[in-house]
Amino acid sequence: MHLLYVDESGSVGDTKQRYFVLAGVAVFERDPHWIEADLDEIALRFNANEPELIELHGSPIRSGKGRWRSVPLADREKAIADALIIGVRQRFPKNVRLFASVLEKANFEGQDIAQVAFEQLSSRFDQYLRRLHLQQNTQRGLIVFDKCATERRIQTLAREFKISGHTFGKTRNFAEVPVFVDSQASRLIQLADLVAYSIFRHYEYDDSKFYDIISHCFDSEGGVVHGLYSR
Repeated sequence: MHLLYVDESGSVGDTKQRYFVLAGVAVFERDPHWIEADLDEIALRFNANEPELIELHGSPIRSGKGRWRSVPLADREKAIADALIIGVRQRFPKNVRLFASVLEKANFEGQDIAQVAFEQLSSRFDQYLRRLHLQQNTQRGLIVFDKCATERRIQTLAREFKISGHTFGKTRNFAEVPVFVDSQASRLIQLADLVAYSIFRHYEYDDSKFYDIISHCFDSEGGVVHGLYSR
């Protein structure tokens, strides 16, 4: 089974922000343990006794909020970069692939932006699983979200995409509707947050410091990038 850990960056309702990003980190079922262990090593830098209390979230780390206030900016930015390098870049493409929907909100006036983003993300992950099947490597997928207020809406959409279909057809390769977990308990959700934040910074603020680390890690085949939708 392949797991797609998903988080968002930017706010659908914030009129001051141009973009909304929904991004995911896809891993094979045996890999989360090893990625978590590597990310724990980064957390140890900031709390050697209780690294599990250190959450790796892009916005508070970079802005120095909360427990990050006393940490120098260089150390905070290095933590984000190292997590992206260790968690994504060094494991692509064999163990990790990225998927993302980047929506410029002005292009989707009158539409449900969260639905568009999820449709793009889930259909592209489904197509990746279909490619594996055609390569004689049949796998099911499961999408894992950070807990959020849209939990019921996302699960309803997932059922609709499977039964009634979406713009590109029907999803056929998921084991179950998306599940939702507390990000504090999941380093992989935290990694998805860092990925989404890096993409958001790139598009919203033209700040590519972190995006450049992962820009080549989106799902692709034959030179065609399938894992990134931007409009």
